[in-house]
Amino acid sequence: MPPKSLAKKPTQASKAGVKQRQKSAPKQPLPVADRLKRLFTSLCAQIDGGHFANAIKTCDKILRLDPNDSDALQTKLFLLLQTDQYAAALAMTEAPAGLPSSEDARDGESHLFEKTYSLYRLHREEDATRVLESMKAESEEAGEEVDRGVLHLEAQLAYRQGSYQAAFDLYHQLLDTAEPNSEEHSDILTNLDAAQKHLDFLTSGFLHALDALPSSVSSTLQTAPPPQQQQQQAASVSALASASAAPAETQKPKKVRMKRVPKGVVPGVTPPPDPERWLKKSERTSFAQGNRRRKGGGGATQGAMEPAGTGAKSSGGGKGKKKK
Repeated sequence: MPPKSLAKKPTQASKAGVKQRQKSAPKQPLPVADRLKRLFTSLCAQIDGGHFANAIKTCDKILRLDPNDSDALQTKLFLLLQTDQYAAALAMTEAPAGLPSSEDARDGESHLFEKTYSLYRLHREEDATRVLESMKAESEEAGEEVDRGVLHLEAQLAYRQGSYQAAFDLYHQLLDTAEPNSEEHSDILTNLDAAQKHLDFLTSGFLHALDALPSSVSSTLQTAPPPQQQQQQAASVSALASASAAPAETQKPKKVRMKRVPKGVVPGVTPPPDPERWLKKSERTSFAQGNRRRKGGGGATQGAMEPAGTGAKSSGGGKGKKKK
């Protein structure tokens, strides 16, 4: 019979070469469209889950791939407002390139409301009022109704600036067109009640407060000089001192729980433990005091030694003496 042909077995060197080729082969990067699709999918999941900080980071990743993506820019602006980052939101609206405008916006000014709201939250009421007036003027020129969000913001600005009558009128206007049993309706009623209370106090409330004062005080209000600041500070300091001293007198002693007291310790009789028991002996105050005593005693004995001359004479005088 002819000998069988032996099949060559792969050597270890050939196996290592195949593995090295497989490892060294670089992965093909995903196309930009697929990467954007994955990022938008994770962005929606993060927003639905309420993870706004991670969602902002995802928006930044999208904008690195496509800086002019209107959806990512609008979403990032919304997330910045939701996370109270009003300075960053204002910087986005005031960027030189600006944000891309939506289809229904005019002249590319589609984010003026976000800009006004950021100014309002940053307590820049004058700038917010100026931008708000320009928005209302544009709506009137175009023959359109002013947006409800603009009216809400105008009412809040008026309330903060002390124009309670203007805020009251705006909230009445919004209440007439709001849907009953809605969250907006309840918010408007709350704000309307606050504005009404301020108006009542300004019109008649302070008069009732004056009538409640004694006649000796109310008769001298018109001619009395303004109070001095030093007297007010002294009175406040004395009031604080008396208030802090009063609880100390009436404070009841706390009851000691015997379960927490160690064995052999009688509360109020056994002396408390040394507060420095956890420190090293070299770091305790008693250790330093002991060293001072030792140094002081040694110095006294050394200072009492006689000079060298006197010692030599005394020793010399004793040479002739014989010991008995």
